[in-house]
Amino acid sequence: MKIKLGARNCLYPMPTTLVGATVEGRPNFVTIAHVGIMDLGSVSLGMAKAHYTNAGIKENGTFSINLPSTEMVQQTDYCGLVSGRRVNKAKLFNVFYGNLKTAPMIDECPINMECKLMKVVDFPKHDVFIGEIMATYAGEAVLADGVVDYGKVQPLLFTMTDKSYWKLGERFAQAWSVGKTLTRDE
Repeated sequence: MKIKLGARNCLYPMPTTLVGATVEGRPNFVTIAHVGIMDLGSVSLGMAKAHYTNAGIKENGTFSINLPSTEMVQQTDYCGLVSGRRVNKAKLFNVFYGNLKTAPMIDECPINMECKLMKVVDFPKHDVFIGEIMATYAGEAVLADGVVDYGKVQPLLFTMTDKSYWKLGERFAQAWSVGKTLTRDE
């Protein structure tokens, strides 16, 4: 039997990210889990309008998405607790830049994506930033045959329902393959 929960968003867990932008001339990072895939070359960020980082994204037209591992849970959580208006959160990390020059990235994160802003969608309490991925960087330790191995990345996952961080489980089936056994009956 199903129990009606109301109009709740249950698309969790989501990867927890550290979004980077240059704000007032310096790198800043904010913890964001409301990220999405628009298509294979673009992403979205749902960010409350109150975030200090939003101004930098709008001003420079660039941002980064940094995917921390579970080992970075304290720094990641901290970046969501304090504002870049008052604290220089970039001091926690080794910061590097790619070709865009205004999208700071975190060396300690296993994966980094450098993005160019394509569009801002204005919601009443949130800005939705849509960006084109211009370059992706990955640490050698998380690659297997040139492909990202998420078991090695150990991304930090977030659920809003219980306000918790979770770990990734194991791979158990091959996409675009496991369902083929059902096509035999067609």
